[in-house]
Amino acid sequence: MQLDDLYRRVIMDHYKNPRNKGKFEDEGVTIDLNNPTCGDKISLQLQLEQGIVKNARYTGDGCSISMSSASMMTEAVKGKTLPQALELAERFSALMKGEEVEFGEYEDIEALSGVNKFPARIKCATLAWNALRKGIEREAH
Repeated sequence: MQLDDLYRRVIMDHYKNPRNKGKFEDEGVTIDLNNPTCGDKISLQLQLEQGIVKNARYTGDGCSISMSSASMMTEAVKGKTLPQALELAERFSALMKGEEVEFGEYEDIEALSGVNKFPARIKCATLAWNALRKGIEREAH
């Protein structure tokens, strides 16, 4: 099996079997973003406690890349401090620029590395990560 095929399978697995999809009963930080270019939409909810992302969930409509990226991101940031979550977002940005980046235990994220070959799709992949940044920035102020 080629790496591209494996990556495609990982992306489709997160799309068809999303992790952390849904809403919290009790309020947390909610960030709504959309990509007007393609119509992807996300509503990200973060439950923060003493500077740590206790939980993350999302709802949205979009392509397999944007929804898979949201699924992967919500998995990766749970239990992270806000600076650690921001650092993950920075590493993801570097990945989208074609840089070699490792995500350690969150290697599923690396499946999105091929997106950088399709500039129009980068906004799809970064939508959830931009929502994360916006939520953390809102909390910091």
